[in-house]
Amino acid sequence: MILVVDVGNTNITCGVYQDEELKATFRLMSKTPRTSDEYGMMLTELLRMKGIDTSEIEGTIVSSVVPDVMHSLTGGLIRYIGTEPLVVGPGVKTGIKITTENPRAIGADRIVDAVAAYEKYGGPVLVIDYGTATTYDLVTEDGCFSAGITAPGIRISAEALWEKAAKLPKIEIKKPKSILAQETISSMQAGLMYGQIGQTEYIVKKVKEETGLTNLKVVATGGLGRVISDETESIDIYDSALTLEGLRLIYAKNKK
Repeated sequence: MILVVDVGNTNITCGVYQDEELKATFRLMSKTPRTSDEYGMMLTELLRMKGIDTSEIEGTIVSSVVPDVMHSLTGGLIRYIGTEPLVVGPGVKTGIKITTENPRAIGADRIVDAVAAYEKYGGPVLVIDYGTATTYDLVTEDGCFSAGITAPGIRISAEALWEKAAKLPKIEIKKPKSILAQETISSMQAGLMYGQIGQTEYIVKKVKEETGLTNLKVVATGGLGRVISDETESIDIYDSALTLEGLRLIYAKNKK
């Protein structure tokens, strides 16, 4: 078995694979400061609750966009899981070529998503990740990461509303019954959800126009991706485990 770990701005998402089968998943908050012992004990206990002993873990791989977490997290993995983690970054084989102006500036999470989408669904493919930020990444037919678009995520937009407007409350982020809202909460929900749907449809349309890729596949992932994908025909596939699958694939490429 291998343990795959994706460190995002909000959550640390973990998965355990046995060969190509995802056996378990669990999450930690990434904004909470922890020592290596705390990470190690939490991971050990979460694995135990899933029926997995640390001795069964043969290897680990980590992608991270939060550098401050890495020292403690990797220390916990080494001490408690007993493996030296492979960290996604320069020098790690991914199977795709980054052709943007500054390849080193591309987040590890975006590379991992691109690898999974290209390997699973082929190219050309546009990968949309509805995370803390909403990202759109284009991978060409021959496996080149050629362009990326970054927008505020739904939660960032929601937090901006209630932090900057004194009379607007904190709300649950979900699609309201109608866009024709008649009170404050549903009006905020309508603006957030339908605004994101509209953004998605317009960006996908413009990418297809500028590239001329009429056969472009659009693959979405991320927490609120399913809600968005259910509401628009611009998204072809929703894959909740895309990032974890990308980590598994990269681990396999480097193990070989």
